[in-house]
Amino acid sequence: MMADETTPEKEPAAPQVPAEAPGDGDEVAALRDEVAELKNKLLRSLAEMENLRRRTEREITDARQYAVANFARDMLTVSDNLRRAIDAVPKELRDGSDPALSALIEGVEVTERGLQQSLAKFGVRRIETKGQKFDPGMHQAMFEVETGDVPPGAVAEEVQAGYAIGERVLRPALVGIAKRGATPQPAGQSAVEGDG
Repeated sequence: MMADETTPEKEPAAPQVPAEAPGDGDEVAALRDEVAELKNKLLRSLAEMENLRRRTEREITDARQYAVANFARDMLTVSDNLRRAIDAVPKELRDGSDPALSALIEGVEVTERGLQQSLAKFGVRRIETKGQKFDPGMHQAMFEVETGDVPPGAVAEEVQAGYAIGERVLRPALVGIAKRGATPQPAGQSAVEGDG
């Protein structure tokens, strides 16, 4: 008869972890440093690419907006000459008594308006001056004027219109600046009062 022999089962052996050889810890640390360095380089490259994309978009937008700046500046001279031609005709000759002259003046005015509309279509706008505070970025002072109409330091007169395209000045406005004049004396008082 066979004896029931039970052999005790052996416990599964724990996985064998190879013992670290000397210097393995240094390799792991070196690999971690290399991974961190590569990650840092990747992040910098991504940031540089994003900055380049933004800068390129801004340059394209500027190029579209300001591409006509030089041409527009030249056209402002034409516009000035058209205005001078209109202003050169004395008011007494504009009454319509000479149909040829009236037609000529009307034609020049229509041409000037058309030119102004074309410039406006490309973002060229006239710089506001009269009564505005003097801005050296937009205005060029030509002289000072004593006036009570506008506060001192504000634009009192416009000699030549200024124009801008977008945020850039194509041509500054030539202006006269208000300065404080002699204060008017109330009625009944003399400029020099006696010591009573």
